[in-house]
Amino acid sequence: MDRIIEINNIVKSYKLYNKPADRFKEAIHPFKKNYHKEFVALNGITLSVEKGDAIGILGRNGSGKSTLLKIITGVLTPTSGTVNIDGKISAILELGAGFNPEYTGKENIYLNGLMMGYSREKMEEKIDSVIEFADIGNFIDQPVKLYSSGMFARLAFAVSINVEPDILIVDEALAVGDTRFQTKCIDKMKELKKSGTTILFVSHASEQVKRFCNKAVWIKDGKVAAQGDSSEIVDLYEDFMRNDVEIAEREIENQLPEAVLQMDSDFVLPANPDVLGLITDVKINKTSFRTFEEVIVEIEYEIYEEIIEDLLLGAAIYTPNRDYIFGPNTFLEKVSIPNRLGRHKVNYCIPQLPLLGGTFCLDVGLFNNEGIVNIHYKENAVSFVITNKYFSEGLVYIKHNWEVLK
Repeated sequence: MDRIIEINNIVKSYKLYNKPADRFKEAIHPFKKNYHKEFVALNGITLSVEKGDAIGILGRNGSGKSTLLKIITGVLTPTSGTVNIDGKISAILELGAGFNPEYTGKENIYLNGLMMGYSREKMEEKIDSVIEFADIGNFIDQPVKLYSSGMFARLAFAVSINVEPDILIVDEALAVGDTRFQTKCIDKMKELKKSGTTILFVSHASEQVKRFCNKAVWIKDGKVAAQGDSSEIVDLYEDFMRNDVEIAEREIENQLPEAVLQMDSDFVLPANPDVLGLITDVKINKTSFRTFEEVIVEIEYEIYEEIIEDLLLGAAIYTPNRDYIFGPNTFLEKVSIPNRLGRHKVNYCIPQLPLLGGTFCLDVGLFNNEGIVNIHYKENAVSFVITNKYFSEGLVYIKHNWEVLK
């Protein structure tokens, strides 16, 4: 195996003091009295990454994900354990990290290139592609202290993915920026992955990990809880998150993006050019069903680009407590849907509804890039109730038979 990152039993701990004076008291105390509490951010992490892997790193806030990435990049030193890296790293850990706020965007491109080991002459060859990718207009010649978080993200991504790294590390940076830029970043990351670049990818959007990464690592309380195939690890992680009573209920924005013209009966382009498409209407054939009846959901959506490559539509059934029941999408099932400028309608049909009694809701989402980039998502777009005469128990009816053997 061609291992590019080898992490062995990494521990990172911090001394926490109630007040600054306690640090001084501890340093001079004649009997070495402790005035601190120890916080262990990482507790024995062992991990190996092979060249060309795309690794998704999962975990709730405070689990140790960012600490691990900072140790890999050399920003932090482990308390104990070893890290071996065989290649050049390009990392986006925090927006603006490594930028001098007084320098212009262009000056910071050279600065970041220098920090990654490139000469000014080498960066001269790359600067046009970086500026073109960042696409922040005349702000490239302005001090970065004037930049919005979105501009920071654009410039950080542009530098990091145009310097031909052996290892690219992305920590939640895709959460910032508009849909169009997210699409551009994912496309570029796919190119890098195809060319053999190793990618470590942190995202709270676990579906992005499932669809983009071939492997995943779940970090829980500073330890590796599970690692392996990305789809399997995401399922384990999501199951944990759903059933952990300490986790607050998930919130998904269900409002139309700001600065969008309200749609009337005629097709109208949105005022905001970053809005690529919208789900404009969702209808269900009825709201009260019996088990095994047919469900037909009509989904209307609008596309505001000449064409959106890799467009997909997803529909997901949830309980009122947001327990995930079923969520197919057109990409996984190899169904082509209209992806050109205009208004379109698609029916999502369940010929025989297998669910037993209860109330359920249906989310609908419009995505591209195999479901990695969210174009528009409607939570609880429609809801329905299932009632039956008593004939079985549980959540779903599974076809079966009984065989008497004796």
